[in-house]
Amino acid sequence: MAALQIRQDYSPAELRQRAVRERDHRAGLRLLALASALEGKTRSEAARLAGMERQALRDAVLRFNAEGPEGLHDRPRPGRPERLSEGQQAALKGHILRGPDPERDGVSAWRLVDLCDHVERRYGVRYSVWGLSCLLQRLNLSRQKTRPSHPKGDAAVKAAFKKGAPGPASGRRGRASQSAASSLVPG
Repeated sequence: MAALQIRQDYSPAELRQRAVRERDHRAGLRLLALASALEGKTRSEAARLAGMERQALRDAVLRFNAEGPEGLHDRPRPGRPERLSEGQQAALKGHILRGPDPERDGVSAWRLVDLCDHVERRYGVRYSVWGLSCLLQRLNLSRQKTRPSHPKGDAAVKAAFKKGAPGPASGRRGRASQSAASSLVPG
C-alpha cells in the first residue's frame, strides 16, 4: 500500500523552525516527525525519532494535510461538567468569604466537612471532601489555618515574647559567647 502523501507547501526547514518556536511540546514533536518524513526518512523511522508510533504519525499527516501546522495541536477534551453552575459557585465563594456565624452554624471556622454539608443542603449536590477541595482551588480559595494556642497559655508572657523582652535563658548564652571570644588567640 502506498504511503499517505504529505502536503508540500511547507519545506522541512520551515517545519523544523516552527517546531523550535512551538510552545506546545507535542505539536513540536509532530512537526519534527513530518519534517523527517519530508526529508526522505521512512515513516517508521521518522516516528521513532520523534518518540511516537507510526500510527500517531499517520494521524498527524492527516491532520496536517487538512488543517496545516495549526491542526497538529491536541484537541480540547471536554471533561466532566461542573456540578455547580457559575452562579452557585459565586454564591458558595461569597458564603465562604463571609465566614461562619458561631451561633447559627455552630463552628468558628469553616472545615471542608461543614462546607460539603452546606453544599448538599443548599444545592442538592453531593461532594466528597477531596472534590470540594479541588473546587475551592479552582475558585482561588486556599486553606488557611489559625495558629494553634495552648488553652493555659499566659497572654502577658506572649506579649513580652513578641516585644523581644529578654527571658531567663538569654543570659546564659551571652556568657558562653563572651568566654569563647576571650579564648581566641590572634593568628
